[in-house]
Parts: sequence; C-alpha cells; structure tokens
Amino acid sequence: MDIYAEVQSPDPAELINSPFGGRYCGPIPPRRRISLYRAIALSFYTAKNQTTPDVFDGRYQFINESAEYEVGQPVVGSPCSYVVNFAHKRTGFLVSPTYPGAYPKDMSCTYQFIGKPGQRVRIEFRDFDLFFGGPHCPLDFVRVHDGSDNTSAVIGTYCGQQRNLVLYSSESNLFVQFSTLQRTANTQNRGFKGIFEFSESFVKLDFIRENDGVHIRGSECDQKILSKKESTGFVYSPNYPFPYVPKVVCRYFIYGMQDAQNLERVKLEFSIFDIPKGEHKPKSDSNCTDGYLKIYLKGQETMDAYDKYDHELCGTDKPHPVVSDGPRLVMVFSSGELQGRGFKGKYSFETEYKVPGTAAPDGTCSFTYRSTSKKKGEFNSPRYPSNYPSDTNCSFVFLATPNEQVTIIFDHFKVKADNANTTGGAYGTSVCFEDWLEMYVLYRDGTDRFLGRYCGYTAPGPVESPRGAVGIRVVLHTDQENVASGFKARYIFEVAKSVFGDCGGNFTGVDSGIITSPGYPLNYEGPGKGLASKACNWYVTARSGYKIFLNFELFGVEGDPASRGCAAAALRLWLLPDSDLPPIEMCGEKALNEHWQYLTQGQSARISFTSADKAIGAQGFRIVWTEVQEGTGPPSSLSLLCESTYHYQCLVSGYCISDRLRCDGTKNCGPEDNSDEMHCTVEMPKEDHGVLIISAAAVVSFLTCLLCILCQRKRKRRHHRQLHRNAHYDSTTSATGLNSSRRNLQSSLSGSVHGISSGSLRIPPAPAPPTSLPPPPPHVCISGGIIDDMNDPNDELDDDEDDDENMMDNDECQIHLKDDMNVMDADLTNDPFMSLNANNIMSNTNSNSVNHYMNISSTINPNANTSVNDYYQNVMQLQNGESV
Repeated sequence: MDIYAEVQSPDPAELINSPFGGRYCGPIPPRRRISLYRAIALSFYTAKNQTTPDVFDGRYQFINESAEYEVGQPVVGSPCSYVVNFAHKRTGFLVSPTYPGAYPKDMSCTYQFIGKPGQRVRIEFRDFDLFFGGPHCPLDFVRVHDGSDNTSAVIGTYCGQQRNLVLYSSESNLFVQFSTLQRTANTQNRGFKGIFEFSESFVKLDFIRENDGVHIRGSECDQKILSKKESTGFVYSPNYPFPYVPKVVCRYFIYGMQDAQNLERVKLEFSIFDIPKGEHKPKSDSNCTDGYLKIYLKGQETMDAYDKYDHELCGTDKPHPVVSDGPRLVMVFSSGELQGRGFKGKYSFETEYKVPGTAAPDGTCSFTYRSTSKKKGEFNSPRYPSNYPSDTNCSFVFLATPNEQVTIIFDHFKVKADNANTTGGAYGTSVCFEDWLEMYVLYRDGTDRFLGRYCGYTAPGPVESPRGAVGIRVVLHTDQENVASGFKARYIFEVAKSVFGDCGGNFTGVDSGIITSPGYPLNYEGPGKGLASKACNWYVTARSGYKIFLNFELFGVEGDPASRGCAAAALRLWLLPDSDLPPIEMCGEKALNEHWQYLTQGQSARISFTSADKAIGAQGFRIVWTEVQEGTGPPSSLSLLCESTYHYQCLVSGYCISDRLRCDGTKNCGPEDNSDEMHCTVEMPKEDHGVLIISAAAVVSFLTCLLCILCQRKRKRRHHRQLHRNAHYDSTTSATGLNSSRRNLQSSLSGSVHGISSGSLRIPPAPAPPTSLPPPPPHVCISGGIIDDMNDPNDELDDDEDDDENMMDNDECQIHLKDDMNVMDADLTNDPFMSLNANNIMSNTNSNSVNHYMNISSTINPNANTSVNDYYQNVMQLQNGESV
C-alpha cells in the first residue's frame, strides 16, 4: 500500500506530483495519517488474482481544519505557518501539521506570537515526538527564538522526545520554527502538541535585570550570576521588596570562575529572610511544607540531582552564611500558596586556592598554621595537583609555642623555571627569577632570616626552626607567564630541641677540628620512630683576626640538586651566620676529583645537617675545619709572612695555620696542599710496659694466694690427723691428758729456768681466795679445725663448714697465738700466778713449750659459770702435779 498525504488536487493524475508518503506491507499497519491539505490518497497493489476482505481495513474522518490546526492567522504561501496575536487569541493549542499522524518530510513551519508590552508568552509542550538525529538536532527540530522572528536570540533547539518542556519569553514576543528534511528514510513520528498563553501575571524580570544577574532564556525567573573575579552582589526573591507571586519556581545559578588561571568559590549571607513554613504534614520529613529555598553547594545541578540538596530553608530566622564546596552554588525557590516578603542575600566570589589551613579574612592567598590548633598536617600550592595560577603571591606561616619548634618537609616540588640554568640545581636568587618559593625563619622580635629560594625541580631540604625562633614562613611567587603543578609539603610541631639539635657541638679556642655525619664512618640514619626529623648543629668560632677554612674531604647525602633536590636530607653551611645571607644548601655526592672548600667571611661558621623521616641513609660527610690567619691564602702572595712565629704558612694555599697542626696526620692546608704533612719525622712510640707489669703482678699474686691457701689447708689436715692420733679425749683419759700437760709444762718451764742468767721463775704458794673478781685469765685462740678434730676423733679430714663456724668463736679470744713469741711473753707476764723474765723466756722458749701452754690454757679456760675459787683451785692442783 502506498500513501499520499500531501495531495493538493483530487485529480488522480496529480499524484505523480504529490510527495510520496510511504509504502507499507506485511502485518504491521501504518500509523495514523492526516492530510496536509483537503485530500489523501491510498494505492493498493497485489500480485494475486483474488483477495479477501481481511487484507486491510481502516477508518477515515473529515475534521475541521480551522478548529484543530489553525493556530493563528495563516501566513500566505505556507501550509503550516501562522501569526498569533494576543488581541485575537490569548490562549490556545500549538500543534504540528498532521498531528497526531506522521508529520510530512521536507517542510518548514513557523509560529509567531505577538503580545503587548508587559506581557510574556508561555508555551508548554504536552507531547513532543520528533525524529532524533543527534544531540544538536541536525535533521528534524523545533527551534524557539526569544523575540519576534528567527533573528532573535535562540532559547533552544529540540528534537527526539521531550517531557515537561515549558518555555517563557523574556518579553512580549516569541517565535517557533518547525523544520523537517527531505529524506528517503521511512519515519512515522507524531510531531508535537502544546498550549500557549499570553499573560501579564508572569514574573517580572526586573529583580534580575536591576542586579548583576542574567535571565536564563526560556525560563520564567531562572537567573545566572557569573563572577567578575572576586566580585560581590545581591540576590532577591521575585517581586522583591513586595511579596512574591504564589506558585512560582525560580532557580539561581551562581557560578564562580574556573579556568586554567582562576578558581573561585561562592559565599552567601542573608540579610532578610521571610518564607512561611505552612502547616506541618504528618508524613512529611520536611518542615517546609509550603514555600522553601533549597541550596546546593556541590554542583548537584550538573547531574540533575535536585533532590540531593544541602540546605532547605524556610521561616523567618535568618540562616547562617554558607560557602560552596566548589565554584558553583545553586538555589531553588518555590513560593507555594502562601505569600511572604521573600529574601535578600549577598553573594561574594572568593578565590579558591584549595589549600588546607586558616585562610586570611580578606580572601588573599595567605594561610596560617598554629601549633595550638593542629600539631601536624599538610599544605600545598594553590589548586595542587592542578597547576597553580599565574600572577599570584601566597604565604604560609607556621607559628609554634615558646617550647616548640616546627619542621617542614617537601614531598613534591615543581615550580616553573623555563629560562633558568638548572644544571647545578635551581637554587638561589640568581637562578630563580620567574616563579619561585622562599623560606624564612621568624623570630619573636618581628625579624626574619632568609633561608633560601628554590625553583624548578630542586625541592628544599627538610628544615627545623631553630631554638628561640617563633616559626617559619613559606612564600610562593608566580609571574604572568606559564605555570606548573607547584608543591606539596608537611608540617610537624614538636618539642623544641637544644641549640645543637640531636647532635652537634661548639668549637671555640681550638686550632682545628673534624666534623662528621652521625654514625660516621657508617651511613647516617633518619630520625627515630615517630619523629619528623633529626638535626645536628655545629658552631665554630675562631679568634679575632682569624677565619675558618672548611675542606669537605668526603660528602655523600641522598638527593640530587638538579633532578629532585634535597627533600630527604640536606646540609646547610652559613659562612656569615650573623648576617641575612642565606646558607649554602648541599646534597648529592662529591666526586673524588672534586674539591669543596670554603672560607668564612667572618670569624664564625655554622653547619646544620637535617634528615627527614623519609631518609634512608647514605655515606655522610667528613669536614676538616682549620683556623687560618685573616688576609692569608689565595689570592694573597706567599711573600706575606705570618704574624706570629707560632704559625706555619702553607706552601701552596698560602694560609697561615697553627704550627701545632704540622705533622698531625690531617691536611689542614687544603685538598691540594700537603705541605703541613711533609718532612715529618716518624718516631716510634715508646712501649708502655706498665699495664703488662701490673697484669703480671696481679696474676702472680693470685697464684701465690691460691698456693698459700692450698698449703695451709694441707698443713691443717696433717696437723689434725696428728692430733687425732695423739689426743684421745674421753671421760676416762681426760685426767691423764691433764697430767701429761702439766708435766710438759713443768719440763718446759724448768728448761727455760735453767738457761736464765738473771731473774728467776717462782711459783708462789697458793694464796687465799680473793674477795673480789680478778681480771680474766689469759685465753689462747685455738684453731677451729683443731677443736673440730678433738671433738670428732672419727673424722680424719678437715670439715670446711665447721671451720667457718668455729672461726666465729675465735673472735672471743683475747690473745692470738702467732709465730712471734712477743704475744706469748705479754700474756704470761700478765698471769698473777706466774712470774717470768720476758727476755729469758724469749731466748729459751721453744715450740714445745708454746704447745704445752696452749694445751694447759685451753684446759683451764674458765667457763662463765665457773666460780673464781674453782679456777684458783685448779691452778694449785696443776702446780702440785695433781690431776684436775
């Protein structure tokens, strides 16, 4: 079946001139067709000789064209163009030709709406079905212009299927264009149908035009506010300052700058707010059941997620200020049925640096980090990891408490240095003159000290604020050309260290010295667990009129000034510590054929070595420093004599150094001058035998003592065995032992008297018992081993444990028997019953008499409970040869 829906003449011969509407077969019937003019033609073809009535069937109807399809006054020469004037029709239908049948191809229709001043035109498409040729609608489309003809601003171009498409004119005129292309493709889209309305009650746009907003074409009261770089302005509810119109929805799109050079955020503060809440509905989660103002801070409108708002406001309480998370802030105002005064708010665009920290209240790129707020954190260049903006100056200030210090560690660094010579590292004011980063140490008196300028890939080394400083300031400067990714760093507030840091020292009043890295010659290590950095500070001071000459004999610190900087560890050298000159910052490795030597500008130098928590360790360094006379050395002539005869002038470098440094094993004249170590007489050091002699004496003494102990024990055992064989003390033989002891004593005494030339031995008769207690008789200390053997005749060996216990009993003895007989002499003369000449006793006494006396004395030693009379009676019996 062939269909012709655009037949202008009912003559069948004219079908050849009519546009072909399509050919159909199979079981699927064509869509509804409506003629463009007064006729429609169907052509049926079959190859069969006979057909049945059920091949196809349909219905036809004649309809009133003027009532259905004449939108307005027809335009001459066009079958589907109309002019709609408010004077003739204030509201009506807007339909495409042949709707709801398939619209024709290769056709152009226009609809011109003309209202009076103060009116606005509203069009609502309730059905919209056009062939979709792409997102820009290059084939069939409906284009709406905000004006009287197709030269006016375009509100939008639409195709495909649209829902809830409602458009408003900004003023009193609106122009709609419907266009289809000629093609062979068989399409059966319906077209469109909607309603139009002219009205003075639509929202007036004066509240937008009188401010910095721009009305979004096609909307009733939506507006867009664009930043003019950190600009400010006001937003109002519709019809402000009068009550707003009921049942109105207006959207506010407030957009800050966002491009390669700028990034802003939006801050909104309300000064007037009055939107009635309405009655609370039980099943409603919102308190704003009538009118409301919803605020979106995260750009939800880009995903059409208007149900995910951040704030819903209503009532009469003034809301708190809000700040967008990015460059976009959107408000949706719905007036509801109740009227209120509305709202007035101030918006301000602030540059968004995306830098953590406390921003300056004036919106500049200034950030402050206080120890009292946060002990550690991160900071970065604006918009990191994106490129930082050009023509910007940012400052980052870190303030510690009096007993703390701050450490700065850089983890990423890339600052533009297009025209700089960075072969040896992008460091210093002479190299970094485009974009750069500087660091300063801040002091409590308001002064600061310059630490260094960095650019390119040369990351600054870890830095600690010295003791006595209040903090550190970091400054980023960018020019107007080109940008880079910037930097990312960390800050840590810790308890302040000593002036020397974790190691280091002070050198004053010495001629020379050596400074090495921690742990040298082993690799240095990073800080301990939980610590941010490890620092060593050395202070070297020379005498007045002298300078410090430093020679780096060895240097190996992780890092590379040209490629990545000294982010993990760095050594800083101040040649004039008390000035504002920055230190020399060093890392990397010194080649063996390189010479690193420095001469201070004054009489002092300061060396600081700092390693960060990410340091893995390296060889370290060895620095020889020497006090040299001021004015000597290159380029001075060697003819200049040293001022003192105690100085030595180096032959090559010309430095005057202390004569004591000659032949000390260290090159003090410089790396290429070995004159101070030449022509040295090598003296063999004298061997010190003191330690050897003392050690030998100690060994001999120990062996002697050991031998004496062994001999003494052996002698005691031998003596004990002798006593065991000769002395058997029991209850039947005790008297015999006493008689024997008495006879031995008498024999010893008689032998002694026989040899006396002067003096006599007299045994007095027994005196009467005394009435008072005489002094205690003499006691003889007897070895505990002897007593032990006497008490235990069956024990043939010495019992060491018994010896130890019996030694305690010997402390009670008043007379100690020794090899010297003077003790025996003194004791015998004190006995009231014996009178001996001491000299004769000394000359005639032999060992037997001494042993006998020991036996007697030990036998008659009175017990504490024995009476005095018994004691004297025993003595008398012994003198008479009787047994006791």
